[in-house]
Amino acid sequence: MAERGRTAGPVDESCVLIKGPWEHRYVGANGSRFHVVEAGTGPLVLFLHGFPEFWWAWHEMLPAVADAGYRAAAVDMRGFGASDKPPRGYDGYTLAADVTGMIRALGERSAVIVGAGFGGMIGWTAAAFHPRMVRRLVVIGAAHPLRLRSAIFTDPRGQAAASTPSLRFQLPRYEHVLTRDDAAMIGGFLRQWGGPTWTGGARFTEYEQLCRTAMRIPQASFCALEGHRWAFRSLLRLHGYRFVKLLQEPLVTPTLQLHGALDPAVLPRTAQGSGRYVIAPYEWRLLDEVGHFPHVESPEVVLGEVLRWAKS
Repeated sequence: MAERGRTAGPVDESCVLIKGPWEHRYVGANGSRFHVVEAGTGPLVLFLHGFPEFWWAWHEMLPAVADAGYRAAAVDMRGFGASDKPPRGYDGYTLAADVTGMIRALGERSAVIVGAGFGGMIGWTAAAFHPRMVRRLVVIGAAHPLRLRSAIFTDPRGQAAASTPSLRFQLPRYEHVLTRDDAAMIGGFLRQWGGPTWTGGARFTEYEQLCRTAMRIPQASFCALEGHRWAFRSLLRLHGYRFVKLLQEPLVTPTLQLHGALDPAVLPRTAQGSGRYVIAPYEWRLLDEVGHFPHVESPEVVLGEVLRWAKS
């Protein structure tokens, strides 16, 4: 453990190349190189992790989804893990294009998208902007972007208070705070946002350490905050206005929304209002005793729902 108040040295990207019943590969998409972890053959199911995670968020899903007859692929999002970390490109337009670019780079015309947290937000956006390429959508722990924006302004004691960390992310050089003390703040977010059953168990310790290590890869912490920074900066800019106008078009992708009943980061009452933006088949399920990370807190339940939705 690093001396208190000091930042431990950076780590190499190889720390996320964890061996298992899957293959690691790199694909070029939307002008960047992405690290993808694959298992199985069949229709593509593409998994998008959230903050402060990396592809390992789906390590329990990949073999099971592959065994069910699918090609399961978990990606390190732009700026995370072993993917490229360019200084720009963390706006909603580019991140959505990253997803559809990866679908094409993997040789597919469409995919089932499963996104958690910030990855869920990108899933909403990709389905809205590129509906023909998102066959079905599963959103975990994420409100529709417009619903989240609305709740921040209309629910000051609720969602606005819950979004305080994102406000702090706007501070210059806050990424150095994020990686201080061996990235202790990353563990703090996981513990604060996760449900007590998970954070009090043995599985949490390993997951926390892996996420803290991955965030210490050079430039990863800066990139991890840039998407949050753009979301706030865009409120007062023309491209943000255009982004909102595009998202106002009703979603035509069949969507399943899973949410933890104890989620303190994206409140259930905020997320539940997202269905108003979907005119395709839509289902909402609230998961008891689960926080912001249902995919790692209750992977068996989430796996069953993902497979059910992919097959339906």
